[in-house]
Amino acid sequence: MATPARDAVPVRGAELEQLARRTITSLRLAQVPGQAAVAGMAAVVTLLAGDLLGSDRFAGTGSAAFTTGAALATIPIAASMRRRGRRPGLTSALLVGAAGAGLAAVGGAVGSFPLFVIGMVGVGSGQAATLLQRYVAGDLVPAERQAAAIAAIVWVGALGAVFGPLLTPFERAAAAAFGLDELVGPFVFAALFFLVAAAVVWRRLRPDPLAVVGGIEPDAERAQPIRQLRRSANAVARSPGATLGLAAMAISQAVMVGVMTMTPPHMDDHGQDDLSAYVIAVHVLGMYGLAPLVGRFVVRAGTVRAIECGAIVLGVGTVSTVLAGYVPALMFSGLFLLGLGWSVGLIGGSTLLTSAVPAEARVEVQGSSDLAMSLCGALAAFGSGFVKQSFGFHLLADGAAALAGALLVIAWLTSARRPSTV
Repeated sequence: MATPARDAVPVRGAELEQLARRTITSLRLAQVPGQAAVAGMAAVVTLLAGDLLGSDRFAGTGSAAFTTGAALATIPIAASMRRRGRRPGLTSALLVGAAGAGLAAVGGAVGSFPLFVIGMVGVGSGQAATLLQRYVAGDLVPAERQAAAIAAIVWVGALGAVFGPLLTPFERAAAAAFGLDELVGPFVFAALFFLVAAAVVWRRLRPDPLAVVGGIEPDAERAQPIRQLRRSANAVARSPGATLGLAAMAISQAVMVGVMTMTPPHMDDHGQDDLSAYVIAVHVLGMYGLAPLVGRFVVRAGTVRAIECGAIVLGVGTVSTVLAGYVPALMFSGLFLLGLGWSVGLIGGSTLLTSAVPAEARVEVQGSSDLAMSLCGALAAFGSGFVKQSFGFHLLADGAAALAGALLVIAWLTSARRPSTV
């Protein structure tokens, strides 16, 4: 059982409800610049990496670096939040993300691919903090409202996530005006956006949500990844629901990242690079824009049924990108469905995972699950360039569709075997 925080803040009744609303508002305000930073870079990271390398074969390395960085950051962030609270943990991670974006911009400006990759690893810390904010929304609300609270944070991220790619032309023009490679611009702006998000979290996320619920353990051990992963794996393995929740998040992330990463180079191959930023913007709209409806759907349909539906939507989206051929309009619809399927998998999986593990293990399991999710995304991003270059974009999308089908089977088997536990 978790040791109550030494600085626990007793809040009850109407005051707790008011604090929950303020916390969600604060997280929303931080989500917009945080997601704008990530999405703005996503629109050009593969193109810049390809320019630095002179080939698309390993152009996915840039995306792989920041998803790997997100994976590496989740355990230290979770350990820090357990000892010190949500506010300092998230703020520190966002500042590291800002520094990483700045370093990536320098690497792109001077033509140094290693410096660019190191910077992208740092960016992953900001990405991890932005993702982990969805769990913070559930700290102060009862279990039956957690899906809605998570969806509220995912949804408002749409403003920044769509805003980021739409700013890309301006950011590229601003960089060119200063004599820099135009693809460097989004990374400079990303650093500024992460700084804004960090300032919002530090200023407004008080009292700390974990302090209110007595979830801070000042004497808890510092980050020990192997031990934490072992404990988290044991907690997840004991619950079929937690296992399915983790699988939903990890597979949805791998499918989404693999196809999304290679969409701009695929369109560039066919003279549509001027549309790629808008396709990514529509994709991100699918990821975040319908989150409130997704949250309600998860509550009404149940988490397992929602995950099954999310897997189907993911599959339809990836198949659509193959059938689209070189028709931009169909690529828009395919990437939108890909984003929507990811949203259902993320919200459904996060809700199921949170409700299926003991309260004392929740923070560690949340961090470890995001580690697994980020690693799957990193592998998908890194391998996507090789698959596209060697076998074609269509095979990459077909493989992603097969993964979505595997998630559907896992969800069905889990529900059929242990319906009462999920």
